[in-house]
Amino acid sequence: MFQAFRPFFLIAETSLHPGSGSEIGVVDLPIQREKHTGFPKIEGSGIKGCMREAFERSERAVKIGNDDVKIKEWVKLVFGPTNGDEHAGCLAFTDARILFFPVKSLKGIFAWVTCPMVLERFKEDMEIAGVDMRNFPSIKKRTCPPDSKIFVKENENNKVSVILEEFTFELARDEETKKLACWFASRIFPQKETDTSYNFWRKKLEKDLIILENDDFEHFVTTSTEIVARTIIDDAKGTAKNLWYEEYLPPDTILYSTAMASPLRVREKDEKGPFEGSSSQDEAKRVIEYFEKGVPTIIQIGGNQTVGKGITRIQVLK
Repeated sequence: MFQAFRPFFLIAETSLHPGSGSEIGVVDLPIQREKHTGFPKIEGSGIKGCMREAFERSERAVKIGNDDVKIKEWVKLVFGPTNGDEHAGCLAFTDARILFFPVKSLKGIFAWVTCPMVLERFKEDMEIAGVDMRNFPSIKKRTCPPDSKIFVKENENNKVSVILEEFTFELARDEETKKLACWFASRIFPQKETDTSYNFWRKKLEKDLIILENDDFEHFVTTSTEIVARTIIDDAKGTAKNLWYEEYLPPDTILYSTAMASPLRVREKDEKGPFEGSSSQDEAKRVIEYFEKGVPTIIQIGGNQTVGKGITRIQVLK
């Protein structure tokens, strides 16, 4: 049973291809999607594999309790051995769910869109992970922050018109949506005195977050992903000998997942090393501490690593 949790955000810095295999249709290699909603996702097993690779390559050391721990030396114990019948790992990951999806806007370049279903899911998932959500702002559909500048027309009753892709939406300016945008912006792009790289993106999220209807959001995450044609060139003839189409989540897509830790799966104390605790819950907390301190800022997720795809920034929710 999992006894410690740590949610984190995944921000796509480049196009992301969490592939679902080949398919008969216009898109040969689509991305992973939930069966009942059609929303994009990344399987938890894929996230765990990418995390394991990153931890195995790490040369860093972190402090767990009173011990200095080299990250890569404890991958087998935490993530599980390659030979699975020895013992199970004690760190798992939920599927990464979509949170904010970037959509082209006639003004402001693009807006991040979401919907009540996605936000209610996020709230529920955070409560399961032990995050205090009592002060989470209220969720109102067809709204945007009052200071957003992506509208093309001001209407009556404090409403504005925005154009996303080829569609026009009338949105209400709402203070609660502003609070919600600021709540996320401060956690996804936290303020750092020594690093101002994400100041622009924090301010943009604070202003350019739009809460759409559930059906409208589903339309965009289904039809506004990137479809890329790829081919292999015959060197001798100089002609294409193969052509296929791949689907990608666009850059600036934001998802979230949760790392979950259970007590260690080994019994001998000398095998537990720095993770040995006074109780099973203490052991799980040490595993989560290992994850939180060891996770790199940037990892590669999904396919097509050699063509620069899948570069993803990780932001742990404190």
